[in-house]
Amino acid sequence: MKKVLTIAGSDSGGGAGIQADIKTMTMNGVFAMSAVTALTAQNTTGVQGIFEVTPAFLAQQLDSVFTDLRPDAVKIGMVASTKLIEVIAERLRFYDAANVVVDPVMVATSGAKLIADDAVETLTQCLFPLATVLTPNIPEAEVLCGWQIRDAADMERAAREIGVRFQSAVLLKGGHAVNDANDLLYSVDTLQWFRGKRIDNPNTHGTGCTLSSAIAANLAKGFSMEASVERAKAYVSGALSAMLDLGAGSGPMAHGFALTGRFAEEAE
Repeated sequence: MKKVLTIAGSDSGGGAGIQADIKTMTMNGVFAMSAVTALTAQNTTGVQGIFEVTPAFLAQQLDSVFTDLRPDAVKIGMVASTKLIEVIAERLRFYDAANVVVDPVMVATSGAKLIADDAVETLTQCLFPLATVLTPNIPEAEVLCGWQIRDAADMERAAREIGVRFQSAVLLKGGHAVNDANDLLYSVDTLQWFRGKRIDNPNTHGTGCTLSSAIAANLAKGFSMEASVERAKAYVSGALSAMLDLGAGSGPMAHGFALTGRFAEEAE
């Protein structure tokens, strides 16, 4: 079985972060491992508190995984401070990590800020150059580009600009009111649209974590970048279509509980 490491924050509500990552990786047929960057007091309505681990302890977690259960892919989510980003980058370079998926988590769906201002620069300088693919949403891409993304043409310009700058594939997610959930992949100087219909489901907490984790799982299994994105997008759409509702105030998405097992198939 292929193995995937998630480096991210813990979501006490279970809808995002490492909890969403582990559920998604398991449903996509890989063995999930984790290195926790922070504990959060969080539910579907927002983030109430963040408690970071120390850089030394994060390094220890990474060493424990890589020296025993070397990952076939790595997904990186919420990393809130410069010191932690530097540790991750140094350890990934040391172990020559493959199939690195970076989800540049800067703002929660609720609008809560999840990263310090000085950490954004460290993220782009230290971690982005190690990425196989970056998966920003529209607000995150606007931070990276420094200008507003209004339409599909802007998405194409932004994806190419980010990809060329960091020498990485870029999946620019278009779900933030730009279009009907059409995502754009920039890879090897080509652009490819992945069309999607907006699903009328308010329970979308954790969709970004889920998508990037599914991409990492499929890359680990040997699928191409294009196939990994296509399969991950189908997985998220299926999860949202299941319309899981956990009760009053709930926002977690379905995380694929109703999906078939076809996404767990090995690459040919």
